[in-house]
Amino acid sequence: MKEQYKVMDGAESFFIKGNEVGILISHGFMGTPQSMEYIGHRLAEQGYTVYATRLKGHGTHHYDLEKCTYKDWVASIEEGYKKLKAQCSKVFMLGQSMGGTLTANLALTHKDIDGIMLINPAINSIPEMEHLDQTVNDRFVEEGRPDIHNEEAVEITYTHAPMKSIRELLSFIKVVSFKLSGIEAPLLCLTSPEDHVVPASNSTYLLNHVSSQDKKQVMLPNSYHVASMDFDQDTIVKQCTSFIESNLQKFNNVIPLRAAK
Repeated sequence: MKEQYKVMDGAESFFIKGNEVGILISHGFMGTPQSMEYIGHRLAEQGYTVYATRLKGHGTHHYDLEKCTYKDWVASIEEGYKKLKAQCSKVFMLGQSMGGTLTANLALTHKDIDGIMLINPAINSIPEMEHLDQTVNDRFVEEGRPDIHNEEAVEITYTHAPMKSIRELLSFIKVVSFKLSGIEAPLLCLTSPEDHVVPASNSTYLLNHVSSQDKKQVMLPNSYHVASMDFDQDTIVKQCTSFIESNLQKFNNVIPLRAAK
């Protein structure tokens, strides 16, 4: 899929070179890497190599998004994973919302991934989108303010969502949900109890259906759906860092955090 519109200012992918531990980061549906910027930069300060990729059709114009299938979004993640694998000995992935769906899918297709971290992942149900799918015949639907508790936070996103894209996301969720038992990678799930987009029950469903022996859930009580831009940002950074370091120790491959960049 070839995009026709230029990337919005601030919506670009970002790459920060660090040590041999790579973290691939994915934003969610209608979002951009900007929504993960704080988390990505704080993780990079720990010494990790961080790559936040911009998913196809995102951060340009909703007309571009409308032309995408979920396979385009999967391809964006595949490209990012290959980029990190080429220069890192260990690779983890962190994804929010649909980025969590993409993270789960990567763990299904790449058994060599060293661990996955999911923030409010869309796994089995997005009630509002399911309702739109059944009731709306329009080409686009108007989007409201992003679901963020912190009213000062400003996310770069679209004002309208293509119904075709919403249906692509719902189809993708069904595909991934059906195969969750194939996930064996160490897993950290970060969940906002009060999420007005993706109910917290999605996280419960994920944890109950994966085959991962090492799995943990951490609650984010002060955040809504876009938790990466909300009041629990630092909790996310702390928990992800702890998760990564714990797994590196299990691999008997502890890499100095302050490796030369």
